[in-house]
Amino acid sequence: MPMFQPMFDVGGGGHVLDLETAVKDGVLGGGGGGGMICGVAAVAVAEKLDLKKMINELDLSSDVVPSVFICPISLEPMQDPVTLCTGQTYERSNILKWFSLGHFTCPTTMQELWDDSVTPNRTLYHLIYSWFSQRYLLMKKRSEDVQGRASELLETLKKVKGQARVQALKELQQVVSAHASVKKTVVEEGGIALISSLLGPFTSHAVGSEAIGILVHLNLDSDSKTNLMQPAKISLMVDMLNEGSIETKINCTRLIEMLMEQKDFRSEIVSSMSLLVGLLRLVKNKRYPNGISSGLSLLKMICSHKQVTNLVVTIGAVPQLVELLPDLNPDCLESALFILDVLSNLPEGRTALKDCPHTIPNVVRLLMRISESCTQYALSILWAVCKLAPEECASTAVEAGLAAKLLLVIQSGCNPVLKQRSAELLKLCSLNYTATIFISKCKLTRTIQ
Repeated sequence: MPMFQPMFDVGGGGHVLDLETAVKDGVLGGGGGGGMICGVAAVAVAEKLDLKKMINELDLSSDVVPSVFICPISLEPMQDPVTLCTGQTYERSNILKWFSLGHFTCPTTMQELWDDSVTPNRTLYHLIYSWFSQRYLLMKKRSEDVQGRASELLETLKKVKGQARVQALKELQQVVSAHASVKKTVVEEGGIALISSLLGPFTSHAVGSEAIGILVHLNLDSDSKTNLMQPAKISLMVDMLNEGSIETKINCTRLIEMLMEQKDFRSEIVSSMSLLVGLLRLVKNKRYPNGISSGLSLLKMICSHKQVTNLVVTIGAVPQLVELLPDLNPDCLESALFILDVLSNLPEGRTALKDCPHTIPNVVRLLMRISESCTQYALSILWAVCKLAPEECASTAVEAGLAAKLLLVIQSGCNPVLKQRSAELLKLCSLNYTATIFISKCKLTRTIQ
């Protein structure tokens, strides 16, 4: 985007000053006695707007802040620019801190200062103020416009049906997801109850997907969550989790996760084979990383309800998650290992882990690779499997390099509990070998690692 060049009438003398000319002519240098700039926006709001507030609230990702507004020390927009005797300008607090550290040079030029006083650069301040205030006022105007449009759309939703309802929801979802101020408007005007009322046994997926896409962006209170936990509404979410677009599936997982944060949430709400199968399908779809992340996040929360964990094992989650491990990013990996660790506490879960041929090699590779939490979950899983069938699994684990990894954990500076578990697992693995052979296995696998 081209750099915005604000125009100003300097000193009321009819001389128009743009940013480029100001820099070229040295107007932005020292203190500038004629520093009262009658900027179009600056004068109108000088007493009302705070520069720091404007800088903090403006989204500058799509705009280029003029480089002359940036402090060379912090690389942030200046709020109180001061100029040194060298002609270089800095944010006051930054240059004073520089001096307090014992530096008596200009940070940019490294020249020694013959005068350590700083002069307020009022001309530059007003240029900065006007540049930000123009954008801030424009942002506020746009915000008021979209809030008004959101109110209109809520009124429309009370009257229309069919395709008109879908279009109104689609537009409302767009403004809600793009503007934080609209979220507050929707909540204050009863939008949550209105949109929730559209979800039910006879709701089309077109209406349901748009409505849920709005709800996941709003702060739902306790009553709203309770209302959304009605069986018919949950059933609709589960249907769309299985049959909707990838965006709809992700929104459904996020909304169900929001509902699970409710204190009176009942585990039977997520004790649905259809829900869990839909989640696993989402998690296995490697084309959509966001779907994998959302699916694992919800599955992790579901596994905190002991009443559901047996069902998670029954639908074949263990081997499917084990197969995914090598391809997951660190955050998803931690969630997947957490789930497998929880399932390893069940007899059925341990058996499923033992019977999956890739459990041991995939989990061994993760020790000391990602994070201490991942190492903790991996150790717990390996202990459960090896304890279940020590002769079979412990030997397989040693051949996969487990002994060397355990020695690394024991010698590291990690949690003492992990070291203790590693020592116990190392002892378990050594039972099938003579001391000489086991030591050689440790050395060989450590060399390979």
